[in-house]
Amino acid sequence: MERLGFIGLGIMGKPMVRNLLKAGYSVTVFNRSQSSIAELAQDGATPATSAQQVAEQSDIVITCLPDSPDVEAVVQAMLEELRSGMLFIDMSTIAAATSKKIYTELKTHGVQALDAPVSGGDIGAQQGTLSIMVGGDHEAFDRALPVLQAMGKNIVYMGGSGAGQITKACNQIVVAMTVQAVAEALTLAKKSGVDVAKVRDALLGGFAQSRVLEVHGKRILEGSFQPGFKLDLHRKDMNLVLQTGREVGVPLLGSAQVTMLMDSLIAQGKGDLDNAAIALLYELLSAS
Repeated sequence: MERLGFIGLGIMGKPMVRNLLKAGYSVTVFNRSQSSIAELAQDGATPATSAQQVAEQSDIVITCLPDSPDVEAVVQAMLEELRSGMLFIDMSTIAAATSKKIYTELKTHGVQALDAPVSGGDIGAQQGTLSIMVGGDHEAFDRALPVLQAMGKNIVYMGGSGAGQITKACNQIVVAMTVQAVAEALTLAKKSGVDVAKVRDALLGGFAQSRVLEVHGKRILEGSFQPGFKLDLHRKDMNLVLQTGREVGVPLLGSAQVTMLMDSLIAQGKGDLDNAAIALLYELLSAS
């Protein structure tokens, strides 16, 4: 069984590592926050003091980091310790152009690279049911598949390098606009004096049913916005979406609108809340 390294132990990364450990993998972990390393060490992971040490002790290195510069910095930090035949799997959501750049650079070192962003939120990470969309060489995908299966259920090979990130951009469009739709609908029900919980139940039984309505609708009902996926991270993703749209000449009108809603909430200091907090803006803008 191949030795794994995992860098980035946040809301998503930590439970993903736990699922790899449950599957019997040896996992060396590193994170800027030492508390996360210590916590996973108690679960059986091997702590590392740097990204370089992770690369030194691993056959496959996995990253799950906030943004493109973070991934690029980790790759640069590991370069001297990378060996021909290694595999790099980036499960962050970053720019497709960055994934392609990393793929090309690592190939010169004899290292295969996959972009493998995920969807499913913290619940999917905890339950090992993430959707994983993968770009890169098919040979590398075949090698990575057993590892990915320990963390996800819907694992799809999308094509060449960057294809996973383009697919994730499409995912984020649908999620963002559906969160907006659910927030808008439930606010309309509330302000009209109709039982919001019953409205959600009715919609869940019809054509409007969605995972967003189920999970985020519940958060909105309860007014509980502890993050499964932070609003500021989703806004970062939507900025990547808009950037990609400009690069390929596609006007993303709905994406632009929901991104502006996110901007408004973040300006109010609510970026650390769950992305379902879009409902708070509708509440604020609506008549009392």
